[in-house]
Amino acid sequence: MGLSYKDAGVDIDAGDELVERIKPLVKATHRPEVLGAIGGFAGMCALPTGYRNPIMVSGTDGVGTKLKTALETGRHNTIGIDLVAMCVNDVPVTGAAPLFFLDYYASAALDIEVATAVIAGIADGCKQSNCSLVGGETAEMPGLYKEGDYDLAGFCVGIVERDEIHSGKDLKSGDLLIGISSSGLHSNGHSLARMALLEKLSLAYADTPDTLAGQSIADVLLEPTTLYVRAFAALAEAKLPWKAAAHITGGGLIENPPRMLESPDLDFCLNVGSWAEPAVFALIASAGVEPAEMRRTFNMGLGMLLAVSPGDASNIVECLEKSGYAASTVGELKAGSGQVVFA
Repeated sequence: MGLSYKDAGVDIDAGDELVERIKPLVKATHRPEVLGAIGGFAGMCALPTGYRNPIMVSGTDGVGTKLKTALETGRHNTIGIDLVAMCVNDVPVTGAAPLFFLDYYASAALDIEVATAVIAGIADGCKQSNCSLVGGETAEMPGLYKEGDYDLAGFCVGIVERDEIHSGKDLKSGDLLIGISSSGLHSNGHSLARMALLEKLSLAYADTPDTLAGQSIADVLLEPTTLYVRAFAALAEAKLPWKAAAHITGGGLIENPPRMLESPDLDFCLNVGSWAEPAVFALIASAGVEPAEMRRTFNMGLGMLLAVSPGDASNIVECLEKSGYAASTVGELKAGSGQVVFA
């Protein structure tokens, strides 16, 4: 028998088996607008009806070195949720609703069990976000990735009416800031978190420090990223207005809030202690990470910030809490130069 692609490290049959395994997972995410099924050359999705002047909104991201923890612990069932969350959470800050999602999964050699667990998590995240998983790519690249490794990327497209885009142009001094809680680290700052916890504090994945209330280091590092699509959908359904929003991702609480501004003439004044910080942040800080570095790297317990008119704040907080999110007023906008100020 002659030299084959499998001899070079690429198993086409394994890829075909994976597609068959994930077909029901993918189909379960489909909105009525999806055309066709997984296995074609491209995913197809019609625009939802009822839009007057629809604008497409897109986002892409990965999960960073959170993936390394999943690989080292062998826990792959929630990292797909993180992938979806890091993409779809960027979409509703514009006022858009996620419509469809695609993933990219690359490895040295395809492990069908691992890949199925990862894609099941992606499907779960899509269902939670009312976002259709319309396709993806599975690539085997022996020699580029180490044996046992894989990498992930995701791509999301949403839709919004042109005149309903939230650009931040109406923000003004005196507007209040509402914080929606994070579940923990989400998928940012894991290189620093891993260094602090595993190296500086010499903790192991299985360790359960008293401050973590029974959770292990692996538990807090792999806690799935909160999906915020339902929060924005609840506000839309209740017809509660908000002016602008910031997904607190890479750059933490320092760099993300100012992204709401069209011009840097306002400061974001956050009241320290007005929201709950998950215990993992204090544990990381105890390794010697300064407060300024913590705030620039991590979300510190706030996964999403909304800027709202003062008269709408209490109703918005109540709506968010009824929808299952922990939310509170955490600060206000004041005349300034586009900085985040902690008081």
